[in-house]
Amino acid sequence: MERLDNPFLYIWSNAQMTNQASPVEEQEKLLDDALNVVKVQAFQMKRCLDKSKLMDALKHASTMLGELRTSLLSPKSYYELYMAITDELRHLELYLLEEFQKGRKVADLYELVQYAGNIVPRLYLLITVGLVYIKTNTNLRRDLLKDLVEMCRGVQHPLRGLFLRNYLLQCTRNVLPDTTEAPNENEGTVRDAIDFVLMNFAEMNKLWVRMQHQGHSRDKERRERERSELRILVGTNLVRLSQLESVGELDYRRLVLPGILEQVVSCRDAIAQEYLMECIIQVFPDEFHLANLQPFLKSCAELQPGVNIKNIIIALIERLAAYSQRNEGNVNLSVVLEDGNEQEVQLFEVFSDQVAAITQSRTDMLPEDMLALQLALLKLAQRCHPDKLSYVNRVLAHTDRICADIYQSSGKPYLEHNTPVFKELMKILKLPADHYKNILTLIKLQNYAPLISRLNQIGRMMIAVHLVNDVLESDTTVSTPEDVESVLSMLDVLVRDQPDHTPDTDHDDFMEEQGLLARLIHHFKSDSADQQYLILSAARKALQAGGAKRIQHSFPPIVFHAYRLAFTYKELKDQDDMWEKKCQKIFQFCHQTISMLVKAELAELPLRLYLQGALAISEIGFANHETIAYEYLSQAFSLYEDEISDSKAQLAAITLIIATFEQINCFGAENAEPMRTACALAASKLLKKPDQSRAVALCAHLFWKARKDGRQWPLNESARALDCLKKAARVAQQCMDGGVQAQLLAELLGRYALLRERGNDCLTTALIDAIIQKIREELGNLDQSEEVEQITKHFHNTLQHIKNRMECPDPDGLGYEGLVLS
Repeated sequence: MERLDNPFLYIWSNAQMTNQASPVEEQEKLLDDALNVVKVQAFQMKRCLDKSKLMDALKHASTMLGELRTSLLSPKSYYELYMAITDELRHLELYLLEEFQKGRKVADLYELVQYAGNIVPRLYLLITVGLVYIKTNTNLRRDLLKDLVEMCRGVQHPLRGLFLRNYLLQCTRNVLPDTTEAPNENEGTVRDAIDFVLMNFAEMNKLWVRMQHQGHSRDKERRERERSELRILVGTNLVRLSQLESVGELDYRRLVLPGILEQVVSCRDAIAQEYLMECIIQVFPDEFHLANLQPFLKSCAELQPGVNIKNIIIALIERLAAYSQRNEGNVNLSVVLEDGNEQEVQLFEVFSDQVAAITQSRTDMLPEDMLALQLALLKLAQRCHPDKLSYVNRVLAHTDRICADIYQSSGKPYLEHNTPVFKELMKILKLPADHYKNILTLIKLQNYAPLISRLNQIGRMMIAVHLVNDVLESDTTVSTPEDVESVLSMLDVLVRDQPDHTPDTDHDDFMEEQGLLARLIHHFKSDSADQQYLILSAARKALQAGGAKRIQHSFPPIVFHAYRLAFTYKELKDQDDMWEKKCQKIFQFCHQTISMLVKAELAELPLRLYLQGALAISEIGFANHETIAYEYLSQAFSLYEDEISDSKAQLAAITLIIATFEQINCFGAENAEPMRTACALAASKLLKKPDQSRAVALCAHLFWKARKDGRQWPLNESARALDCLKKAARVAQQCMDGGVQAQLLAELLGRYALLRERGNDCLTTALIDAIIQKIREELGNLDQSEEVEQITKHFHNTLQHIKNRMECPDPDGLGYEGLVLS
């Protein structure tokens, strides 16, 4: 074996050879020249073998192998040359094997090839001949394997040494001893195979790492790229170890893993450490990893700062989680101890403790990598322990501590939007939401809501919207007041302005978000009526802090749920003697809720809610309902008078009030008279004449209401109803626009017909005929237009209705006797 007298001279010479490496454009020429030599020498070698001239064949083989001594080729080109030469060496191996099997042994061939002039050809020939010796005489296997792996140390050039040892590994892959006990100790056992591969692995890793430190610093990126291309050569050693069938858990724990980890940690090279740790995870069985989690994870903490430990641990977590699921969720799997006993490994517990230790010890780890590890632990907990919320909560608690440290170091109260840390935290928060699809489960996690508060307003809003959509999609019901409080507290960003509120929030986004909150409130319900009232009270208490711009979206669902609850109590009146008092309490609750909207300087919305409440009170009919209904209606009218000034809004509001009053049948004269008189007076005070005409005409329905149960309303006054219609007609005729006048009169004709059919005998056929003639006169004075066509169509439809009634009169109403329609 060749030895270098001056190692420093050797290092210098290698550096010189590295610096002399040819540019990329010369690589093809150099490779072609080398391959031509290989082609010629291989031909001569095979020719000599055919003539049984072994010594001459070995000389040609040595010359051919001499091409592997070059330092001018890149790793990629050197690999092509290596493959071409080793393919040709296969012929020599087959020839020798055939000769040995025939009994034609060449004495001292193993010693003979050591006279090759250079060490690289010599060792390739030694490996080839040694392989033949092992295949033909297994008694030599143990000593030859040890001898070969030791002699390969003679080549210390990183590139040449790596490929030489790779050749050794490839040649011996099928002859390594793989039994626990051998009939002859010279044949070796699996322990010898482990020692052989581990020694070869250690030497190859040293050569591979050494490549990083040769050459000028400006070539660092090129060297890293070349090293990446060669990493599989080193990793193949671990593959060989994993293919030894006789290696059990105990052998792996005592010999294999410690030997690998010692080399990985001691090499102090980030590229090598990261690749080899990933190799360990990929090539060895899941059972081996499970039995040796702690030593593997402890080694992770000792790796170099440049190693991405996050990827290594996440890969191991995902692999073992999948293994656990394949074992039907049996996560506390048994492993065999050295004393032969079995012990359960609690997968999550081990990973959680070791990850916590790693994140604490490695101060260089990026915050987003720490959170990525917590995300992996969270996935493990949910996949392998779906019922253990304590595990999820533990991960969230540790995540919260990491976020607190981030705040302390950055000096900012919230995570900045779209940073790597922000994105990782969003993933952590969304994972339980997507997994459980139940916000009631999330509120049981004590550390979930506090973790949301670590985000800025944009992040909190994104999570809140995500959670509400999950509730809507899964149709989750929140059925207790405590759960309502917890849910709304978790969604605080939707409920109220935030300390980091940005006033320039997009209006459309805000409306959409509040719409989601309103839809969520419809999921606050219980099968128990009494419980439902408590739920609504809790919801209002939480939501009332939202201010005017929010409660106008969130309070209406509460009010309508309360109205529905009052109807529920009516249905339960046979089972609950207190139902009437409970209804009164509900409408008191609704009155207070709507009053909050009024105080928030809203008008049209509370007006509509008051009117809806008055209708509900009238229909339910509990004790003292007339007084409460009048209160609701009068409050609506007060809002109309005090708060609504726009002419269109006034017409819409008075129309709603009149229509609501028309449907309420619980009022006596004491309450009905002032209300309908006030409505008629308000209608006559509208600014625009067309609005006046329409509103006054509507008031006719307040004095002549529809029949109920076949009877007239006791407070009907036919003359006052007629007065309203006559006044509406007079106002209509005061309009200067003929088209508007005709339109108003056509609408009035319909009201005349409707009230007559309802039994008002003051509306004679003569009055109806007069208005018909007036309409015809006005239409005759108008020029044809699309508007006039619409008015004419409306008029003719009304006439057709009257004609149909004349032909088929309603037995319960007044007909049109004496009316002549042309």
